[in-house]
Amino acid sequence: MPSIGIIGASGYTGAELLRLCANHPSLTVAYATGDSQAGSPAAALYPSLAVAYPNLVFDALDLDRCDGLDAVFLGLPHEASMDLVPELLGRVGVVVDLSAAYRLKDASLYPRWYGFEHAHPELLATAVYGLPELHREELKAARLIATPGCYVTAATLALAPLLRAGLIETSGIVVDAASGVSGAGRAVKHGSLFCTVDEDFVAYGLLDHRHTPEIEANIGAQVLFTPHLAPMNRGILATCYARPVAGRAAPTTASLVAELTRFYDGEPFVVVGDASPSTKATLGSNAVHLTARFDERTGWIMVLAAVDNLAKGASGGAIQALNVALGLDEVAGLSRVGLYP
Repeated sequence: MPSIGIIGASGYTGAELLRLCANHPSLTVAYATGDSQAGSPAAALYPSLAVAYPNLVFDALDLDRCDGLDAVFLGLPHEASMDLVPELLGRVGVVVDLSAAYRLKDASLYPRWYGFEHAHPELLATAVYGLPELHREELKAARLIATPGCYVTAATLALAPLLRAGLIETSGIVVDAASGVSGAGRAVKHGSLFCTVDEDFVAYGLLDHRHTPEIEANIGAQVLFTPHLAPMNRGILATCYARPVAGRAAPTTASLVAELTRFYDGEPFVVVGDASPSTKATLGSNAVHLTARFDERTGWIMVLAAVDNLAKGASGGAIQALNVALGLDEVAGLSRVGLYP
């Protein structure tokens, strides 16, 4: 059975990785670090893990403990992952990075959008983007996987089919998306305190959110992206607006839904339907729910997507990509059914 390590296991994405790996028929967690929580039992920080990991204690990072592991997940800040990846490549089978350190192919974008110079630009070309719906074949030989951003997963899966079919213009696309507070991570911040978030709904990252270039690179189009913080723990709902390609017959709602259905035919985690997607429907699952509309009155196309930001939008998507890279059943350890109520 493949043995894995989780570096940064004490954060929300790390805890989600532990939860999902506990139900994975093949993966065995051999090493889990959490430097800020080193020496603490995982079950003390996350009692939900107590049954599956009664004796797991978060370790401090020791790279020698990673030698020979089949895979290592990195749930670290961007710059920390950037520097750690070169040290892990060759020591482990596959590195799965949940940060943005290796998502962008153009190193010149990092100073503007992330505030740092990329120290290892030569590795950007070797990273495989961890979205199996679009990059399944490349993932089969991956040794470095860059897991997509949570907002990016929703927006990309919503827009890519229509752009690839030549149905929407490649400029003037608007993406409005709302996320649960867990997207901000476990660190204590004023913006994610209960009294700040409760009974509030706010837009942030206006005009300069760092997921913008990642969305644009994925879909090959210009995007105005505005994220919002919603008073809920988990979930992302993305509402995307685009114009039909000029000179072509106007689409219909039925034709747009049909194109999404055709594009994702056979995909194990994609649900396309007529109903408006909801975050509750995806809670705890690796599913993405999609629909589309054409508004004859205004001439706009609208595509909606819902995902769980910690599951399909982060840790679940990372495990799905690793399953492909290791030749395992792609759905192993991942639920296609959300929790309800």
